[in-house]
Amino acid sequence: MKHGNESGVGEDIRTTASLAALLARLQTLVREPAFALQRQRALGIALRPYPEYEQQFGLVPLPEEAALAHLYIFADYLPDDGQPSLIEQVRDTITTHVPEEERVWLDPLRHSNMDLLEVVALRENGSLELRSLGSGKAFQVTAGEIGRRCKPGQVLLTRVIRAGDRTVLPGVALVLSASAGRALFDGANEWRRSMEAEAGSFELGEWEEFAKPYGHVLLWRFAQVRLEALVRAEMSIRYRTRGGQPFLYALALYEHHESSLLSDGLSNLEGWREEPGHPSRTSARSWLQTGDDAASVVARLTLTPTQFFVECESGTRLDRVKHQLASTFGFSLHFFGEAMAVPPHELLEVNLEEEEPAPRVVVVTPDAEQELLAAFLGSVYMEWADRPSPSLNGQTPRHAMSTADGRAKVAALIKALEDEDLAARRTGKPGYGYSRLRAHVGL
Repeated sequence: MKHGNESGVGEDIRTTASLAALLARLQTLVREPAFALQRQRALGIALRPYPEYEQQFGLVPLPEEAALAHLYIFADYLPDDGQPSLIEQVRDTITTHVPEEERVWLDPLRHSNMDLLEVVALRENGSLELRSLGSGKAFQVTAGEIGRRCKPGQVLLTRVIRAGDRTVLPGVALVLSASAGRALFDGANEWRRSMEAEAGSFELGEWEEFAKPYGHVLLWRFAQVRLEALVRAEMSIRYRTRGGQPFLYALALYEHHESSLLSDGLSNLEGWREEPGHPSRTSARSWLQTGDDAASVVARLTLTPTQFFVECESGTRLDRVKHQLASTFGFSLHFFGEAMAVPPHELLEVNLEEEEPAPRVVVVTPDAEQELLAAFLGSVYMEWADRPSPSLNGQTPRHAMSTADGRAKVAALIKALEDEDLAARRTGKPGYGYSRLRAHVGL
């Protein structure tokens, strides 16, 4: 996944040399064995959403999130095992010389806080004019490379260090679009109001009083904003065949025993037109629904003597088509199963700096199509032998095998399913081994 701030985040924001040296010292100290357990606990707080996100979505913290989490350890985290904070350890050390120019930054760093800063303007001298979304305070910083890449209206998630009349950003920030920054701010405010309601007081009313002890909540919200952006991007993907047609991955299967009734109804179904029949498959008929350009097939209905397949280019369209079929044919169609799993593809690169990322098109390979269809057929036929079949007068195939006539019907039914295999029709290769159905019923 692309960093949410890859075009500017991580660039040096011209931290002063003495502050940079102090941060480097703290970075070394936080990795000492004596602090290992506390570091693990602190990172668990600052990056709390990610164990679940990584397990479910493969989403891991950006390097900039990890860097801000370490700044949280330096400035906000209080060890729960009795040892002093990292800043106190540096301040009170007697075994290692700490230059005075570093020591002067200890209190400003200890009193610093996370913040969301709107980029108000870019100055010709390379400085940024920023305004805190929470407190409304405005100030300028020398921003170096990031100052040439940020745009007015964007939002920086970073830590603000104030030393007298100087304001410094500590060399790392996450950049978000205006809408993403506002969503992050609103989410953090909602969390703050919830905490105040639970506590029955307004002690977190001032933004900086909230942002100091609960700055890690801003990191939690960034993780959520990032996940939501990923989900939106995934939902906006358009899957296409190699020929450029919409790829029909949302599938449903029905069984029936009323071919004539269904055939007549489908021929008159609003919004559908019959597809010219294939000479080698006279037993199956298909109807198509096209998109706005009239050339793109966005859904297909295929009727065979025993089954009815629905194929659509999205889960949303599949739901609409299913409702249309239910209102038209009622109980003439017996629902057997569906699948809405999207074709396998690499996780999207999401740039949180952009307001409206460009839609992405994924071309589905024949191998991926075969895999998807095989998985669908495997799932719907898993319990076929023990499900009532309209073609067997409501009997299950296993029960019908108890008579000679039933055995013949079951054998013919399996042969019909094999002949009209959905994957074979789309790719030329069967998607299911029908000998397994024969084995299930003892043929």
